[in-house]
Amino acid sequence: MSQKEHIREQTARTPAVVMNSAEKRDIRIKRVSSRKRSRDSSQMTPERKRGSEKCPKICRLSSIMAEQQQQQQQPAAELFCSDSEDLFGDYDSLLQDSSLLDRLDDAEQSERQRDVQRDVQRDFTNLRTMTDEDVLTDSILDAMGEEDLPPSMQQFKDQVQETRVRLQGGDQTSTPLRNKKTSTPLRTKEESRPPRGGGGGGGGGGPSCRRSVADALKKTMLCNAASPAMASRSAALKEAVLSEEISVAMQALEEVSEEKTPDLGPFFGLPSRVKELMLRLKGIQSLYEWQETCLNLPSVQRRKNLIYSLPTSGGKTLVAEILILRELLCRKKDALFILPYVSLVQEKVRGLASFGVELDFLVEEYAGSKGRFPPVKRKDRRSLYVATIEKAHSLVNSLIENQRIDDLGLVVVDELHMLGDGSRGAIIEMTLAKVLYTAKSTQIIGMSATLGNIKDLQTFLRAENYSNDFRPVQLKEYVKLQDTIYEVDPKEEDCFKFSRLLNFKYSSSMQKLDPDHIIAMVTEVIPKHSCLVFCPTKKNCENVGGLICRYLRKDFLLLHEQQKLLLLSQLKECGRGSVCPVLSRTVPYGVAYHHSGLTGEERRLLEEAYTCGTLCLLTCTSTLAAGVNLPARRVILRSPYLAADFLKRSQYKQMVGRAGRAGIDSQGESILILQEKDRLTAQTLVSAPMEKCFSNLLLDEGKGLRSLILSLIGLNITWCVQQLQDFLRCTLLSVQEEHLCVQTSLKEALQLSLNFLQENQLIIREGETLSVTRLGKATYKVCIICVCISSGSVDLLYSSVLYKDLSKGLEGLMLNSFLHLLYLVTPYTMIHQVKPDWMLYYTQFTLLSAAEQKMSAAVGVPESFVARRAAGQTVRKSANTEVVSRMYLALVLFSLLKDLNLWIVSDRFQMSRGFIQTLLSSSSAFCACVLHFTEELEEFWPFRALLTELTRRLSYCVTSELIPLMEVAGVMEARAKQLYNAGYKTLTHLANADPAVLSNTLENLSRKQANQIVASAKMLLREKAAALQEEVDDLLTLPKDLPSAPLIAL
Repeated sequence: MSQKEHIREQTARTPAVVMNSAEKRDIRIKRVSSRKRSRDSSQMTPERKRGSEKCPKICRLSSIMAEQQQQQQQPAAELFCSDSEDLFGDYDSLLQDSSLLDRLDDAEQSERQRDVQRDVQRDFTNLRTMTDEDVLTDSILDAMGEEDLPPSMQQFKDQVQETRVRLQGGDQTSTPLRNKKTSTPLRTKEESRPPRGGGGGGGGGGPSCRRSVADALKKTMLCNAASPAMASRSAALKEAVLSEEISVAMQALEEVSEEKTPDLGPFFGLPSRVKELMLRLKGIQSLYEWQETCLNLPSVQRRKNLIYSLPTSGGKTLVAEILILRELLCRKKDALFILPYVSLVQEKVRGLASFGVELDFLVEEYAGSKGRFPPVKRKDRRSLYVATIEKAHSLVNSLIENQRIDDLGLVVVDELHMLGDGSRGAIIEMTLAKVLYTAKSTQIIGMSATLGNIKDLQTFLRAENYSNDFRPVQLKEYVKLQDTIYEVDPKEEDCFKFSRLLNFKYSSSMQKLDPDHIIAMVTEVIPKHSCLVFCPTKKNCENVGGLICRYLRKDFLLLHEQQKLLLLSQLKECGRGSVCPVLSRTVPYGVAYHHSGLTGEERRLLEEAYTCGTLCLLTCTSTLAAGVNLPARRVILRSPYLAADFLKRSQYKQMVGRAGRAGIDSQGESILILQEKDRLTAQTLVSAPMEKCFSNLLLDEGKGLRSLILSLIGLNITWCVQQLQDFLRCTLLSVQEEHLCVQTSLKEALQLSLNFLQENQLIIREGETLSVTRLGKATYKVCIICVCISSGSVDLLYSSVLYKDLSKGLEGLMLNSFLHLLYLVTPYTMIHQVKPDWMLYYTQFTLLSAAEQKMSAAVGVPESFVARRAAGQTVRKSANTEVVSRMYLALVLFSLLKDLNLWIVSDRFQMSRGFIQTLLSSSSAFCACVLHFTEELEEFWPFRALLTELTRRLSYCVTSELIPLMEVAGVMEARAKQLYNAGYKTLTHLANADPAVLSNTLENLSRKQANQIVASAKMLLREKAAALQEEVDDLLTLPKDLPSAPLIAL
């Protein structure tokens, strides 16, 4: 018999009741014996080895005969223990402690010797109250002592003690008595059985018939294993520990024996292959000391919630990735990774796709219009969902709605301090509160900057905290006043300590153009090292980049000349022949700007060029600090302002934290440029403690709280006021109630929100029971799917506006053009971000067909109104400004769908390319939300097929043949065209491509990029195939409620 089979047999002996109770009580396995069994070639003792040992002195004849019979029946080859074999040998239990049975044998032997002496003098006419065969003598039990016994032995001893007490108390209903006349014991039916020895004769009184205490104890233990436990609660728990240990051992053996299952290695409990992949794919040979400490924390080992805080660039993400891999591979549970921006989600999907392909799990992107609700339920593979804040909220809600939230084993939140960031912080809080309330076994890991009130977050998440000030590269902070550099030193009286004077000669004209000496500070480090210059506005980024290039030496043009030409050709290709004039001037010098006005593909190309050293300087806005990791030797803050607002300490720390490149620089430095008027405020900025993080559920008159309550009722998480109050106790708002609910208590805020929802016909109150209306259900569906795209606002009033717009649209829906549908799916939250140019408005309006102009007039924007505004005349009948602005944005989208060229539309409407791309992606996501809204309301059925196709068109805005390629993470329009023209026309082509051939075939494609694209294509192909296979399995599965044939009476 194999080891695995033997362990399985032993496990089968353990009662299911005990195992279940162990699981409920979260028992941890702990070896209680200090004595360990010697390791042989097998874990169980072979019969051959046991037979070679000397037989114990005290041995029952029946046991010896039974063993001889077994040996005659079994083959001569080496056999392992069978069911009939003594499983315990010299051990009390499987815990391998032999001391107790040794004492039992010694005590029994001593008692037998005393019995022999007593038998010589025994008077057989005396009344015996008990047979030697049935009852153990008191002296043996006394010899056992009072120390703790294993549960099986304790139960046996308790039974004997109970019998002793019953005898002493005169209760002899089951006690065998001797007839005084015949001196023959009177036995019950069970007691009248022949002796166990199998030998002849022998009634029963002598020591030769006495059972061995050890044998009886072993028999009791075996009987206990085969019958429901009757021991005490503590005894049951101890038995469950043993059973669990056997179960884990059996499971480990099964996993190791399977070829496809990775072996459990020493890399923090992960398969050893993960360490190899970390080296091959990420170049990581070893972890920082703090990372190893964090991963080995008791709270992490026990899967407790954890918040860990470190400075920027400290390596927080790697710890999260290891924990995610451990959840996917070891616990076989899904994981959710929440990131703040779409660009970070796309970067993480590309980076982890190769791990998914190698380790057989899926990486699914939930950003923009991507993501499936509910996610496909997989049987064989686990999924890692990489999502933005809004999409993560939608995902959690869909899992709760479909009763699959327990499939989610781990939630990781990057930038946890964004809990205090307006409406997006409210969404994070709602998401985590729902996980805490509905999924008791889901672990939450939060990565955060250092906060002043981290204990509030700990209380909210029921988490432990790990903090460290580690930075891979030392950071030195400086400020610049006039032509002097001061080092930031909080120990100084004014926080600034003189460091040096700027040594750079400026001409009078140069002094006028660059009064802040940016060129002097930049040229101290470039081109040998890299530099980032943070600017307060997007326009300032472009101006500063152009200014620096005007005064750089001509030899800058010779550095990386071929790579710069290649970069310009890539920018031209993604711009369909157009390149930004500013970039065309600055890139040859190794300088570029970076802000949201660029398209996503342009930003990605510039980031890659900066990372590989083609560019040595980026002028950027603060969004770069919160986005992808682009470190630099020196970071310069052009101003202590962001637009018109003074920097917060968290924003300042995030930007200066980009200084210092691990493995490249020995130190990093930051310089904050100040004016004399800002000196005192800057002293507070650099020395003040970190800001505190507060709940935003009550922001904007409680919009977040209203949305939360509506979704709780709609998802059937709560259905009465008391349950709502219980849920709110699980929020950060409840933790900070004393600070935030000064004027209105949390209970009163709850009541006000319920009144608002009831007045807007979103919920119904019937006594204490709460339920959602049809409109309420459609509304929370929209809110949890899109959360009002772009700004993350959770304003439920938009649902009633959307309902009215859709109802009005049904009265005269124009189907010969996309314009009407585009108007209906233009996000409400982007209306206030644009101010129409009336001449452009009128020019584009006149290009519309008569039907399209009629449709515009029907929604409230007639031609006469636009013409009068363009001419500067007074408008007699004013129009709704929101409707007018929404129609203007619809015209932008309409031009984009017709021309399919973002550059042309950007020039036509005088808008930045980045804004138009944001409008396109937001409209695509909002279109998907409107589609869900119409699916919940039967009267809007005509919109369903129309919006499905429109969502697809808006998501990619390219010709249909390129859409399958653009679904791959990292493939934009220009790259998709390259792939299509090279013969890679489908997802299958790309998934089976050779990265080396792909890199050589396509221009401007590195080997690393080719590997990422192929890995992403393989991941997407597997995801689609798995989804189709799940559908096939569902179709072929026999229904559980299938009616059976009626029985025919005979």
